Amino acid sequence: MSTNATTRRLPRNAGPARHSARGFTMVELVVTVSLAAILATLAVPSFNGMIASQRARTFAADLYVTLAKARSEALTLNQNVTLQANAGGWQNGWQIRDANNNVLDNHAAATGVTVTPTATVTYRASGRLPTGAAAPVFVISTTSGATVNHQCVSVDLGGRPYMTAAAAC
Repeated sequence: MSTNATTRRLPRNAGPARHSARGFTMVELVVTVSLAAILATLAVPSFNGMIASQRARTFAADLYVTLAKARSEALTLNQNVTLQANAGGWQNGWQIRDANNNVLDNHAAATGVTVTPTATVTYRASGRLPTGAAAPVFVISTTSGATVNHQCVSVDLGGRPYMTAAAAC
């Protein structure tokens, strides 16, 4: 008897199991980490400048709000209210005091900030500055490397505080 031997063909991919590699090689990982480190080194100085600039803006905004609050307290209490720096200057914080020297508000110190001048601001019961008083202008400065950031807060004779750009100081 003759057998008709038929050969069966196996599919092409029926050989040994192939596993595709998943993940990164060590070389790819080292290159990626190196590039990330180089980019971070370039970004840090710019980030420090942004932080210093934001610190000046935040301090100026806090001082602006406190000046507005002191004016409001003078109008509400119908008496003189004084905004004064703590010992050592405005960067060490400030207080709002009424005519009886009671503390109405207290603000904490800030680090890395310089404020000039160190004048005290007194609001009359009308919410205005005293007659003949010079309108105070506070220049807030922070430094980041060689860059100095300025923000200004001024008070007009009517007692209203204003924040101005550094170039307008």
